[in-house]
Amino acid sequence: MLKLWLVRHGQTDWNIQGRIQGQVDIPLNATGRAQAEALACKLADKPFVAVYSSDLERARETAEILAAPHGLPVQIDPRLREINQGEWEGLTLNAVREQHEAQFNPNAPISPDFRPPLGESVTEVAERMQAVFNDIREKHSTGAVLIVTHGLSAATVACWASSVSLDLARKMIPQNAEPLCVAWPLTES
Repeated sequence: MLKLWLVRHGQTDWNIQGRIQGQVDIPLNATGRAQAEALACKLADKPFVAVYSSDLERARETAEILAAPHGLPVQIDPRLREINQGEWEGLTLNAVREQHEAQFNPNAPISPDFRPPLGESVTEVAERMQAVFNDIREKHSTGAVLIVTHGLSAATVACWASSVSLDLARKMIPQNAEPLCVAWPLTES
C-alpha cells in the first residue's frame, strides 16, 4: 500500500495579509521556515521513499527542509501547484468578496465548477491532483511518499479522503505546514 503524506507549504507574508496567492510565486517568511523545520523534526522518523513538490518557491522550500533529514532529493511537479485564481491573485479576500459578493455567500457553498476570471475551478484542481497521484503511484507502489503542495490543492485530497463533496473544499484547507496522510488509491468505505 502506498501512503501519501500531503503537506501544505509553510506560512508566507501573503497568508498573513489575507491575499490570494494562487500561482504567484511568493516565498516563505521566517515563520513559514520555522514551521517547516518543526515539521521536519516530527517527520524525521518516517520512512519516506520519495519527496515531491510543487514548483512554486513556498512549496519547494518547505519540501527541501522536510526532505533534508531523509537525504532525499525533491522531485518537482508543476501539477502540484495551487489553484490558478486568475485575476483574483494578489487581491485580499475582502476585496474579492466585495467585488464578487454573489460567489461568496457565507450561507452557500461555492460550486466546485466555479472559475474566477482567467482562473481554474476546484474540479480542475482535483483532476490535476488525481492525475499526479496516479503517476506517483506508478513509480512507488508501496511505502511512504511526502508531497508538498498548497491549501486548496490539499483540500481536494482531504475531501476525497473524508468522502466529502468538493463543494466543501474551501472549508477543508489545512493550516500551513499541516500534514495529511492518505492511502492511494483511496479505498471505498
